[in-house]
Amino acid sequence: MAQDEVVIPEKLFFKIGEVCELVGVQAHVLRYWETEFSMLSPQKNKSGQRSYRRRDVEIALKIKQLLYKEMFTIAGARKKLQSDMREGTKPQAPVDGKNVMAPTLFDTHLETSADESRTSKSNEFSGDQREALKTIAAQLLDLHEMLKTKPSQSA
Repeated sequence: MAQDEVVIPEKLFFKIGEVCELVGVQAHVLRYWETEFSMLSPQKNKSGQRSYRRRDVEIALKIKQLLYKEMFTIAGARKKLQSDMREGTKPQAPVDGKNVMAPTLFDTHLETSADESRTSKSNEFSGDQREALKTIAAQLLDLHEMLKTKPSQSA
């Protein structure tokens, strides 16, 4: 499930519809993200229409990556973005599925120290259980992709 490369046109400002197409979400999702992520703050013109800058588009793409691909919660994604901005890391548009920057729910290389492994044996999954969970997670992600691409059917 590699993500397609997103090419942001060389423009100063983008309308909300253009950002929706670039990011691949609906307008109400972008407006909701504006309430949850203070760093996503498009300017508004005199008539109240949003004008997104290139940086806003990059941030929106990063939010989508964190929420949809890396399975962060809203709070976790907010914290990760704030941390990246404090470090001076520019949020770049993800171009493939390989740029995972933090452990995710589906990582198979979760390591524990010797002390932790002795005290938390009852909380660990066996290899078969872990594989079953990974399979279910992959199926859920595939279903999510199918639902996003399938045209809605009206009654």
